[in-house]
Amino acid sequence: MDKYVCTICGYVYDPAEGDPDSNVPAGTSFDKLPAGWVCPVCGAPKDQFEKE
Repeated sequence: MDKYVCTICGYVYDPAEGDPDSNVPAGTSFDKLPAGWVCPVCGAPKDQFEKE
């Protein structure tokens, strides 16, 4: 699965890790993140991420 990087702050979403602070389990691909998910560092929406 591909990693995605926030173009605002540089946070990298790694599907192998998920986002435990947002209750996103490991193994969740970027396209399967909930619609309202935002960058856990800066709050940017999903459309501010690019494939790494």
